[in-house]
Amino acid sequence: MIPYLLPFLSVILGFGLSIGLQPKKKKSLKLLLAFSGSFLLSMTVVHLLPEIYQTAQPAVGLFIMLGILLQIILEYFSQGAEHGHVHGHDPLTKIPWLLLGSLCLHAFLEGLPVSQYPELALGISIHHLPIAIILTLFLINGGLSKMQTLLMMLLFALMTPAGAWIASSWPAAAQYQSYVTALVIGILFHISSTIIFESSEGHKFNLAKITVIILGFALAYFI
Repeated sequence: MIPYLLPFLSVILGFGLSIGLQPKKKKSLKLLLAFSGSFLLSMTVVHLLPEIYQTAQPAVGLFIMLGILLQIILEYFSQGAEHGHVHGHDPLTKIPWLLLGSLCLHAFLEGLPVSQYPELALGISIHHLPIAIILTLFLINGGLSKMQTLLMMLLFALMTPAGAWIASSWPAAAQYQSYVTALVIGILFHISSTIIFESSEGHKFNLAKITVIILGFALAYFI
């Protein structure tokens, strides 16, 4: 039950922090993003990647590359919301359905391996927290009401648990689990590496960012 709840609660917490605190310091959010990206990358490389290659399934590497390509396509529609890079200066007159759909598909796919790799739920939760904060601020500042924003964030929050539940409930899921996990590894590779580099202004690393990145790597390694 906890692997299902953590990703949901992290998004709701991010929404609550945005509404309650209305953080304006980009530096703090970028440090949080850098930590989440390094944590997710370390978890992918140290835990998921070795285990997926131990399955000895053919074409696993191909599915990892397909995951990277899929994420690039999703980001075309989501404006990079998956790694906190939303932008836009025009007021939002309606719910951005393309952004929401791409983000929800991304979150749903992330949830598919959670039933087999419960520790991944923690990495996804840490990843979703700063994204939820930044996305909430973007939507509210764009002109959407708090209720519209809350409904969007609730839908986003439900996607990862939904993916985990469907993967664990579908009898045929075990047959394709290795390929699905490989696809998600590709997605996480792209997302986490992009977060690490985009969290630094001008791609320059200062001591604070290096520290949180090392901390993220270390914590994920020992989980």
